[in-house]
Amino acid sequence: MDRAIADSIQAQRKRRRWLAVAAGVLVLLGAVLAFRMVLKPSLRRGDILTATVETGEVEASLTAAGTVIPGREAVLTSPIQSTIRRVAVAVGARVKPGETILELDKELANSSLAKLDDEQLRNQNKNSQLQLTLERSLTDLRAQAQVQAVKVRSLQSALRDEQQLLKIGGGTAENVRQAELSLTVAQLEADRLTRQIQTQQRSNAADVRELGYTVSMQQRSIAELATKLRQADISSQQPGVLTWVNDNLGTTVQAGDALARVADLSSFRVRATISDSYADALHQGDPVKVRINDLDLRGTVASISPSVDKGVVTFYAQLDNPHHPALRPNLRADVFVITRAHHGVLRVKNGPFYQGGKEQPVFVLTNGGRVVRRTVRFGDSNFDFVQIASGLRAGEEIVVSDMKEHLDTPELNLHD
Repeated sequence: MDRAIADSIQAQRKRRRWLAVAAGVLVLLGAVLAFRMVLKPSLRRGDILTATVETGEVEASLTAAGTVIPGREAVLTSPIQSTIRRVAVAVGARVKPGETILELDKELANSSLAKLDDEQLRNQNKNSQLQLTLERSLTDLRAQAQVQAVKVRSLQSALRDEQQLLKIGGGTAENVRQAELSLTVAQLEADRLTRQIQTQQRSNAADVRELGYTVSMQQRSIAELATKLRQADISSQQPGVLTWVNDNLGTTVQAGDALARVADLSSFRVRATISDSYADALHQGDPVKVRINDLDLRGTVASISPSVDKGVVTFYAQLDNPHHPALRPNLRADVFVITRAHHGVLRVKNGPFYQGGKEQPVFVLTNGGRVVRRTVRFGDSNFDFVQIASGLRAGEEIVVSDMKEHLDTPELNLHD
């Protein structure tokens, strides 16, 4: 005969069933959470770079490529067409004013000078011959004028005689008219000779001046070539350091070709190039920041080249401290032309995360070891910092590494 189960035993069995169900639910929840943790994207802290939002200054700037050059550099050119005979000073050596740096072959120039001297002697001889010829022709005209003057006086006397004879009845009126006509013709010839003499004198003076100009020009050519010959021993007019010299002995050089450069290395400036698309934003007097091996030097835009070469504009920056010991010739530098400056604004270090837009998503680190996506508005930027307009607070830490692969993920786990 069956016996009834005690109430205590039934209650105990019921508790065991509830405990088993609860344990199964907990195990299931744990498995689900574990599965979600496995599927949720995560990042290693060592694989990302972060930066903290801070308050500071942001200078909007244009980036240009620069080269440090001497503040003053003299380019020494060849005064004549010649060949390089000897180099007296090595590159890097200091030179004094008047010290010979390079010598050119003077043989061809000396031959040209001798030829000019001979031509000048011939011009001078031509001048003497011309003056004798002109004086001879002028003397002949003067002699003719004197003969004509005598003839006029003779005809004047004959006219008076005919007039006297006509008065006393010993002559005729026809003889008087004939004497007057002869006198008139003689006077006209005398006037013609006088004008011819004056014209010949002016013509002679013009011919002499013309040949004189030829002689003067030839003399200037001689003096110029003689000066160039004296300059064929190339030297500097200022003290400095020889930064370059054409040391190819025997090479033919033309007049005006650069042979050497002497620089004053006590001060420097910067030559920079920038894309012509930024030409309108570049102005003389704009402040600049020149970065050389993590050293920043301040200055201003001193001059801008008016021409564009292969899509770039060249400009020169004058440094506030052109004597800084870190400056060296031909040293590469980053040049930042400052267009605007913002003080006391939120900023964060520039990095691959910044795409140059005014609004974009960034990933912010939370206290719970997570990285959360957030949309942030940006302002101006430069090579170092980006201005935060909204979306972040001072002290927050963001990921500045490239996060393009996770832009569609709203949240990431962060682990060591």
